[in-house]
Amino acid sequence: MSVESKKPREACTSKLKLFLASLAFVFFAKAFSGSYMKSSITQIERRFNIPSSLTGLVDGSFEIGNLLVIAFVSYFGAKLHRPRLIGIGCFVMAIGSFIIVLPHFFQGLYKYETSVSHIKSANSTETILPCISNNSITDADKTIDLDAQKACEKAAGSSLWIYVLLGNMLRGIGETPIMPLGVSYLDDFSSEENTPFYLACIHTVGILGPMFGFMLGSFFAKIYVDIGAVNLDAITIDYRDSRWVGAWWLGFIVTGTVALLSGIPFLFLPKSMAKQGQDQNQSKSTELSTVAEQENFLPQDSQEHGDKEKPVTFRELAREFFPSLKRLFSNSVFSMMILTYLVAVNGFVGMITFMPKYMEQIFGQPASKSTFLIGILNLPAVALGMITGGFVLKRFKLGVVGAARMSMASCFGSFCLLLIQVFIQCDNAEVAGLTVSYQGVPQVSYNQQTLLSECNMRCSCPVKHWDPVCSYNGLTYSSPCLAGCQTSTNAGKEMVFHNCTCVKEMMSPGMNMSAVLGQCPRKSDCDYKFKIYMVLSVLGSFISASGGTPGYIVVLRSINQDLKSLALGMQTLIVRTLGGIPPPIYFGVLIDRTCLKWGTNPCGGRGACRFYNANKFRLTFMGVITCLYSLTNMLWGGVYFRIIKRQKKLALMKSAKENGLEERGLGNGHASISIAKDLDQASTV
Repeated sequence: MSVESKKPREACTSKLKLFLASLAFVFFAKAFSGSYMKSSITQIERRFNIPSSLTGLVDGSFEIGNLLVIAFVSYFGAKLHRPRLIGIGCFVMAIGSFIIVLPHFFQGLYKYETSVSHIKSANSTETILPCISNNSITDADKTIDLDAQKACEKAAGSSLWIYVLLGNMLRGIGETPIMPLGVSYLDDFSSEENTPFYLACIHTVGILGPMFGFMLGSFFAKIYVDIGAVNLDAITIDYRDSRWVGAWWLGFIVTGTVALLSGIPFLFLPKSMAKQGQDQNQSKSTELSTVAEQENFLPQDSQEHGDKEKPVTFRELAREFFPSLKRLFSNSVFSMMILTYLVAVNGFVGMITFMPKYMEQIFGQPASKSTFLIGILNLPAVALGMITGGFVLKRFKLGVVGAARMSMASCFGSFCLLLIQVFIQCDNAEVAGLTVSYQGVPQVSYNQQTLLSECNMRCSCPVKHWDPVCSYNGLTYSSPCLAGCQTSTNAGKEMVFHNCTCVKEMMSPGMNMSAVLGQCPRKSDCDYKFKIYMVLSVLGSFISASGGTPGYIVVLRSINQDLKSLALGMQTLIVRTLGGIPPPIYFGVLIDRTCLKWGTNPCGGRGACRFYNANKFRLTFMGVITCLYSLTNMLWGGVYFRIIKRQKKLALMKSAKENGLEERGLGNGHASISIAKDLDQASTV
């Protein structure tokens, strides 16, 4: 008898383990794909020559896709076959990733802006005359402009970013059922004491996705976008240049394939299974026990849901939707938690979207190195923080009050470290005509006229071009022409410009007046400051993540069983709508206001920003994030005191019941209803 009773329990346990492993893998897949998109934002911005505000819209399209279906999926999906819906969502994510790749094949070869002609042969010894050529090829320039204009009209390359937007939106639609249906399914069929640890494990595995996503983004950022289609020896820029575009499209093929594979196991999982820790008779129908609990919360006229054999119609589900929604948001703890997460996610999304650009512009780090460091340092710290938070909850058996305290403490600790990061800075890169004058004196005003000087006046240089060269005096010039260079030697990345008249003004007679391609490196102390910034950033990531799992438990334990899927779905809907879509856009708009030098697209219009005012960038970017996290701390305080107040109310009601006051309350119909409402809203806390 005992042997027979163990077999069903073991089978059910194996199904739960299979679901746990599958859910962990799909969390990895969605995080892998989403983080790769984040790491590729800079490459996409450069490839399509669009400003940061527009790339913010592209990045936010993922949340727009969630917004379209999240409310219906989270509510109606909870009544249907949840594992199969998750599997279908994975396939939709894969299709979205493959759509993002299409512009690469529709678009022509990438042509970066340059003030010198591209060298076709790496062995060419042809001498280019930057200064003189700009006085003598007026007709040729006109022809190039006409060809570029025709190419823009035919290919409409600048508008192909719409494919990226639509594909990312489809990714958002496919990702919708994973979190609300997956977490509610796990919480329904796992024991209460194991749920926090399972959630921590799933989120920890999920954190590996961003780690691999950023590392993959770093790897492809060093590979030229048109790899295999151009002679790489003829390219005059490298991955450290702000005009460089990596092979961003290759990564979406990889992430799409992973998403496709992650959805297959869910097609073979059951609609329901035995509750973990119960025998076969107790768990014959977990849904029946759940419905029995629902009878305490749902209106009396909807008791027909108690019969699990009766088919559920969409009309009945729709009739219950708005009353359930009203009950959900009447829970003050849940409503305040939504607001807290909303503000925190605004700061996090804005920070993670533009953090590689911040590291590139403030500390002079290449985009590929920035994404690589985020992947191998920040994200493992987040994973360790997640598992630490889950372990502390399980080890010390913290209730909702303890979880709230832990989340509040981690939020405050990460805010303190973030506040220190605001004051870590490097000086602006010295670019003649933008941050300093041609005599090396810092200047306040920056415009196209300041790029011209007596040393380059006779060259008639185009001021729109961004083709930086570094002179031996340590000063960067926007182009070889603006540096007044007369001749050049070598080809491709090894090109060297000589007899630069503007360089001569800052050097003693007889010294080297040459310049090489690329911006000059930052001062040596900037690397030291960058290391301090990374240490604080990694430590802050760990502390902040350690409060993630406790905060999640506060949400799960503050809502009723029958509203769990709806609550998680509405949380995702609201937080991603107002916390996922606007931040990349308004952060991008604010960052664009700090741009000093805009690039030009093939059609002659304004392209992506090539160079920023580092000080304004830092104050704008870190200032907004600090304000948002400061508000988050205040909201966490409000959540904590609301939970304490509810706990005291429950203690008073329990004391009243023990002293026989409940019988007196039953004599008063109004008092009975009032107590019932309080118990309904606070029962799970």
